[in-house]
Amino acid sequence: MVAKKYLDIYDSYDRFHNGKRVREDSWDYVVVPTNAMAMREKYDINFSEDIIPEDDDLCDRLFQAGIEMLCTTGFYNTDIGRVLQISEEEVFEGIRRAPKKIKIGSGKEEVCCAPRRGNPSGPPIIEGGPTGAPVTEDIFVPMMQSYAQEATVDVLVSGVLNTIKKHPSITNTPWEIRATLAEIGFVREAANMAGRPGLGI
Repeated sequence: MVAKKYLDIYDSYDRFHNGKRVREDSWDYVVVPTNAMAMREKYDINFSEDIIPEDDDLCDRLFQAGIEMLCTTGFYNTDIGRVLQISEEEVFEGIRRAPKKIKIGSGKEEVCCAPRRGNPSGPPIIEGGPTGAPVTEDIFVPMMQSYAQEATVDVLVSGVLNTIKKHPSITNTPWEIRATLAEIGFVREAANMAGRPGLGI
């Protein structure tokens, strides 16, 4: 099953703007839950007490349900209130074209991020950091440095500056942009101070 053409950013833009209009509350409380329940019943999905399924048949059904859920429901764009629909062929073509592994970081800190399958022998990649949590300016660099100094940490995940130059980093304002740029610089500074300048962010 190969799509004639994969869905690129230009196709996505056009499809979103020509997509069906749906109110956000309807999407959140009607469309998604209704379709999810339908997939649950159709594919007989029941986790019981197992949060992480190990049954191969259930895993296969979950995957099939996920693909059908995506193709039935589509993607919702909250900015314009429209839905992008995608075909199963396009989903699989996207999966086929997706990178099989990526390299993160540089020099001796470079790590390879690749899919892990059933009980692999090697250790996973460890990401260290406050992961999007708000962090004050005065402790941002020392906090990130403390993560970078941990030998088991392979990649740094930044926190979010809640102020920049003591000014609130309000969403959708130039202050948010300034704060984001500062975060990147501060994380790199912390990695340098830890003696690991090549750590991926």
